[in-house]
Amino acid sequence: MALTANDTARFEASMPRLQAIAYRLLGSASDAEDAVQDTFLRWQAADTGRIEVPEAWLTKVLTNLCLNQLTSARARRETYVGQWLPEPLLAGDPMLGPADTAEQRESVSYAVLALMERLTPNERVVYVLREAFDYPHRRIAEILDISEPACQQIFHRAKKHVVDGRTRTEIDEAAARRIVEEFLTAATSGRTEPLVRLLTADAIAIGDGGGKVPARAKAFEGARAVATFMRGMFKPGKAKRAIVGGSPEVYVSNANNAPAVVVVIDGRVIGVMCLEITAEGIAAFRSQVNPDKLERATLRWAASDHGEPLLIAF
Repeated sequence: MALTANDTARFEASMPRLQAIAYRLLGSASDAEDAVQDTFLRWQAADTGRIEVPEAWLTKVLTNLCLNQLTSARARRETYVGQWLPEPLLAGDPMLGPADTAEQRESVSYAVLALMERLTPNERVVYVLREAFDYPHRRIAEILDISEPACQQIFHRAKKHVVDGRTRTEIDEAAARRIVEEFLTAATSGRTEPLVRLLTADAIAIGDGGGKVPARAKAFEGARAVATFMRGMFKPGKAKRAIVGGSPEVYVSNANNAPAVVVVIDGRVIGVMCLEITAEGIAAFRSQVNPDKLERATLRWAASDHGEPLLIAF
């Protein structure tokens, strides 16, 4: 069925919200784009004149598509090489969606996206729609074809899972940036102690190389273990330059509404290290180095003003 110009305009008006929902649900920008495109195809085939509330209809279709992907993704990740981490989005990416409230910013943070991997598909849908987009339980229940009390119960269970994994509080953005700069200075000093002082006692470091780039699949745990790893990672060496194809530029930036270290060679983003920074220190380093998950970041990087690198590594 051919869409009218008005039908197309209505879908395009909903696209930013649909993309932001899909990314939070799937943790992958490319998968989110596919889900939104499939939603458009269903909109194109529908009798749009009989759809009273297009936003509700589109959200339900998108959510069901994402639920199907989440179910199949669990099976795919069982065979994924190494640790699976979400695809990071750099500052200004429209797929990050609304960031007006602390809940909205938190829902797309790299730490929370990683924690949401623990949730069931239904828990993830309820948590995202309620926490990030303030959908009433009644509407979420209609989308999932469950009762409103069941929806409320799922939300409380999902939120508990996320909160149990995040007992920290946000700190000022400028202060967080200073801590990242101090971290890079300490990491390139060749000494472990300055790094240890910047970390929480239970700090972790983990990476996703997708089997294509060397990455630590099992987390380093504890301040000293993480500090030793970071000191070694930033230590200059010909072998490292050979692996990455040169001496990378290292920038202090922002990804998923939180401080990040972005590593670039010849304009290509080869790594995004997302830091979880708390009032007690740096609690986690989650590094995405799988090139398949950095294509969008490279495009965003090329279109942004990112200033001068803080250092040239290796």
